[in-house]
Amino acid sequence: MIIDVHTHVFSPEVTMRREEYAANDVCFAQLYGNAKAKLRTAEDLISEMEDSGVNKAVILNIGWGSHELCVRTNDYILEAASRYPDRLIPFVSVQPAAGQAALAELKRCAVAGARGLGELRPDVQGFDLNDRRLIKPLVKTLTDLGMVMTCHADEPVGHHYPGKGTLTPDVLFPFIEAHPGLRLILSHWGGGLPFYGLMPEVEKALTNVWFDSAASPFLYQPEIFERVSELVGADKILFGSDWPLLKQRRCLDELRATNLSTWSMRSISGGNAAGMLGLSE
Repeated sequence: MIIDVHTHVFSPEVTMRREEYAANDVCFAQLYGNAKAKLRTAEDLISEMEDSGVNKAVILNIGWGSHELCVRTNDYILEAASRYPDRLIPFVSVQPAAGQAALAELKRCAVAGARGLGELRPDVQGFDLNDRRLIKPLVKTLTDLGMVMTCHADEPVGHHYPGKGTLTPDVLFPFIEAHPGLRLILSHWGGGLPFYGLMPEVEKALTNVWFDSAASPFLYQPEIFERVSELVGADKILFGSDWPLLKQRRCLDELRATNLSTWSMRSISGGNAAGMLGLSE
């Protein structure tokens, strides 16, 4: 089974009103304000999956700044997944600064089939990931509901790109240590956090942490799969494309061209995600 844990879809309404949404939300403006940035629907994703041979895909929301935009766009994520229950896995968005309203939205979405929260963008959404007063109730709700959290991650070095922020390993690691029971996916190879995997305290803290390979061809050389497997284990890596930014087939071809063992390849391409999400392979 091939599972892409990092894709983004939007309703036709958002696609048609791109400029209006960009004018009203910082995260959307950064990622999709440029008319050349691809906005695609769930139907487009299903077509892409058929072409690339991907069996299932996590459809992530983005880090909207307002509670109202989270709710509105969560509805499309949930509706799309209900139309393709065997193919799409919904992850929804909340604005933690909304307090009890955010927790209520998580519960509403869980009842409707959401399996996780994400892609969370604390720096863009305007809250501190390590503000325990704000974050502790959110994490407790997620764990009580059995939900996974996907958080964006940024590299402290390297080239700039739209959406690159300040969620670097030094910001992410205290959060990980503070919430060992939370199942957490760090996008984009965790901003390089796996490279610290030989530190005993980092290795210990990564028990419930996974790293996705979203946008990998834009960030690292293909050897990243082998190096991270050596540092933290192939069981910690999840295949992600960041579609529609990148074609799924391109990302899969890069993975298949590595020197990884058959077991590692199967684990990364879908086995790890299936186990974490409780899916039957």
